[in-house]
Amino acid sequence: MKKMIVTIDGPAGAGKTTVSRALARRLNYRHVDTGALYRGVALEALAAGVSPDDDQALERVCDAMDLTFVNDGQTQRLFSGETDITDDIRADEISMAASLFSAKPLVRKCLLETQKKMGAEKCAVFEGRDMGTVVFPEADVKFFLTASEKARALRRFKEISPDSGVAFDQVQKDMRTRDENDSTRSIAPLKPAKDAIVIDSSDLSATDVVEMMLQRIMDKK
Repeated sequence: MKKMIVTIDGPAGAGKTTVSRALARRLNYRHVDTGALYRGVALEALAAGVSPDDDQALERVCDAMDLTFVNDGQTQRLFSGETDITDDIRADEISMAASLFSAKPLVRKCLLETQKKMGAEKCAVFEGRDMGTVVFPEADVKFFLTASEKARALRRFKEISPDSGVAFDQVQKDMRTRDENDSTRSIAPLKPAKDAIVIDSSDLSATDVVEMMLQRIMDKK
């Protein structure tokens, strides 16, 4: 099979991370969670007391950042400099903030080159929100993975610790807000690429989705 770039875009809770990791393993490709990069920016900006509206301060944060992925043999970890921030970027407040920071042109410009370099050698599965539309419009195979709002919110709710006290209604409300932010922003809005293969995972298991994707990829070999 020829070397390929495969992109998987879609909203939060659609199952992108689970599916893209499994797909990458089946293909023996690298998996790149680009959403983690935007979460990393949000984490560093908030830690520095920088708001999404402060372009000058945000640019300084981006210039000083050194985000890298490290494979520990089982999972992919995100480091900021020498600090492992993989777990920190999964906090709910970082998820919401990432949606706001990712709408800033200077943040997208900062991370665009990083992502392009990661895809230079191909043999990679990139998951995100604008992989097939902006970052890799020339990707060999593009998927857009979606699901109903209720199904996505339920998946996200199940990931939250019962001790957190967060109610399902709040999870669904936050997801609706993020969907609105991501799909209506002027820069790289969340939407399927014109040539993307759209898969609704509402009633499908991750295994089912991966098998569907593999079949489409094999058709391209």
